[in-house]
Amino acid sequence: MEQFARDQYESYILIDFNQASRETKMLFDDLTDLDYIFLTLQASYHTSLTKRKSVIVFDEVQNCPKARQAIKYLVADGRYDYIETGSLISIRKNTENITIPSEEDRITMHPMDFEEFRWAVGDNDTVDILRKFWELKKPLGAAHRNIQRLLRLYMLVGGMPQAVEEYISTNDLSKVDRVKRRIITLYQEDFHKIDPSGNAAQMFMSIPGQLSRNVSRYLPSQTIGSQTAKAESDLLSALAESKTVDVVYHTDDPNVGMELTRDTSRYKLYVADTGLFVTMAFWDKDFTENVIYQKLLSDKLAANLGYVYENLVAQMLIASGNKLFYYTWAKDDKHRYEIDFLISSGNKICPIEVKSSGYRTHASLDAFCKKFSERVKVPILVYTKDFERDGNTILLPVYMVPFL
Repeated sequence: MEQFARDQYESYILIDFNQASRETKMLFDDLTDLDYIFLTLQASYHTSLTKRKSVIVFDEVQNCPKARQAIKYLVADGRYDYIETGSLISIRKNTENITIPSEEDRITMHPMDFEEFRWAVGDNDTVDILRKFWELKKPLGAAHRNIQRLLRLYMLVGGMPQAVEEYISTNDLSKVDRVKRRIITLYQEDFHKIDPSGNAAQMFMSIPGQLSRNVSRYLPSQTIGSQTAKAESDLLSALAESKTVDVVYHTDDPNVGMELTRDTSRYKLYVADTGLFVTMAFWDKDFTENVIYQKLLSDKLAANLGYVYENLVAQMLIASGNKLFYYTWAKDDKHRYEIDFLISSGNKICPIEVKSSGYRTHASLDAFCKKFSERVKVPILVYTKDFERDGNTILLPVYMVPFL
């Protein structure tokens, strides 16, 4: 936000309400004299504001609810623009005695996606070229191996700006890992603030372990013991609102309008940033022992570590604006078919199966298309090889998932 303010405005003031003085916070208790408020802010932050050419950033606004309430009147005044940032969970817990301003336009911020990561490292062309290959539905050929390597690097670093910045400045993945561990620790501390029992934090940290078991749903009881339906719902809501987690619900009737048939008791959890996911998967290991880094970099990721790619695909699809669901059904008395992700496309749906290798088998996709033939637009197998077709099924390299 600060970089945006610096680039797009003549001047700006950033008020970090984690650090702002008591006097600064008290300015928003009385809005009868806006001239005095603006004059005081300019003096306190040693910055001159220009009408319609300056912006004021309220950082960590949840720590000063009156400042958030003041937005209604500050926007009406019309002199400056305003940007608010903060934790959605904390914001909602600090709104009891204030009026929520209807003037707010809310933007959900995601971790940097693959394209933004390439921009950050100075590559403005690769993803645009990949998009053209996708539009032509053609394989990359000799370039595929290199793009896969770039994707694996993104998986290791992730899209948290601090981690990306550390990679750019040091080119040292061990230092990047330490940055990610600090971020995760901060997340844990924040979860304890809203849930002193520690259950929310435990659910968050258990996501890689639960995905590694390849079960058809997330099972809170395996992490925090048996909970009432309301307690589980409250914890899930807290995780979802934190934006650190992506929730994918089971649909009981895979068709357009899957939200109407979602099963709120059956869901999977993914970490919103795959870079953090990689670190969480080996939280109890030092960086030098972290086999997942070595295997990802050398393209020797074992099949039983394929859940890393599943998390990445979920992150990519959500960042592209998709609402995700999944679907399972009985194959026989002991086995089940599972479609990892379902997305809507016009008046049809696209079933997506994720594999961490080059295997082209797609029994679940085939069975799904047979079961719901009139509803399917195109089945998609996401894997680590080049673009290809296998009958009606698109075999899609992971780096093309953002185009779906």
